[in-house]
Amino acid sequence: MISGIDAVAFDIDGTLYPNSALYRRMIPFFLTNVRFMLAFSEVRREIRRWQEAHPGEAHEDFFTWQASLMAGRLGGPVEAMKTTIRERIYEGWQPVFAKVRPFPHIHACFTAFRDAGLKLGILSDFLPSQKGSVWGVAPLCDVVMGSEETGALKPSPVPFLALADALGVSPDRMLYVGNSVSSDVQGASAVGMKTACVVHPLALTAGYRIPGADISFSSYRKLTRNVLK
Repeated sequence: MISGIDAVAFDIDGTLYPNSALYRRMIPFFLTNVRFMLAFSEVRREIRRWQEAHPGEAHEDFFTWQASLMAGRLGGPVEAMKTTIRERIYEGWQPVFAKVRPFPHIHACFTAFRDAGLKLGILSDFLPSQKGSVWGVAPLCDVVMGSEETGALKPSPVPFLALADALGVSPDRMLYVGNSVSSDVQGASAVGMKTACVVHPLALTAGYRIPGADISFSSYRKLTRNVLK
């Protein structure tokens, strides 16, 4: 087993499934909600810029803050915008995710880690409930949380530290698995976690490795072997 870890935690989007599997199914939604999604994307960037200027700080009510920023761009009452975001994104995307296929062998990977005595967690920048049982792996986890529930988005240290606290594991005894260098690898590394990052198989075959990641992997079978070797 990779030395010095007691827990493994995972991002969801782009990590447990390929982003391309979602994007092609989201085309009709994006085409009918262009203005809304452009505003939402800019709001998420604004939130991260605020976090960079206020490291380690969080908003007690993230969802109201997010809705207020959206209302500032699109108009209307904050509470109504909060409802709209919930209905269009957090709940509205659920049927889409029901059709998305995850990467192969994720369930076997989670099971192997759990059988090896490791605690398991999920930390995503969107509420995991948006993905139901997260293709059957959520019930295997000790902790499942969305970073929004902690008041901050990755790569803020707030959600990573909240995850470690909920697992009852020191951050330096954790491996965090993601797909984004900035949000996952750099964010988790900044609080002392080890990191693993998914890479396209062709890139990995060509010798590419994620800068700063302890493990670069292209399949969950390989991740399982790398962690439990």
